Amino acid sequence: MTHETHFEQKPGYLHVTITGTNSRDTVRRYLDEIKEECSVRDCFRVLVEEQLEGPRLDAMAVFSLVSEGSMKSLGQFEAIAYVDEKMGDMGEFAETIAVNRGMPLAVFNNTEDATKWILQQKSSDSGRDIFLDSGKP
Repeated sequence: MTHETHFEQKPGYLHVTITGTNSRDTVRRYLDEIKEECSVRDCFRVLVEEQLEGPRLDAMAVFSLVSEGSMKSLGQFEAIAYVDEKMGDMGEFAETIAVNRGMPLAVFNNTEDATKWILQQKSSDSGRDIFLDSGKP
């Protein structure tokens, strides 16, 4: 099994849960699935809960995936809350890469904090302003 992606529409955002094997290919595929589903649903505020198994991706893989994903989705999303309890310091690294490329992304260690953050975001803000004004701990 590579991965499974589950979509659940919530008031104001789309909650996405990904399970399966951690790999570059898995991440690329689920990012494309999320982008497509958000377009179909006309919902561009998303909470991504990654629950992948296996070794954490290295810094170069994370840099490449975040850079590539940011360029493919630039201007599409209003807010992205990303939850990965295992990511550790790599989460801050990924967040910095995304924000520096204009993506409205914040990384969290738990779903509760991510949910609070995404519900506080204003849909009229630009991505960078959303992150900078987030009040994220």
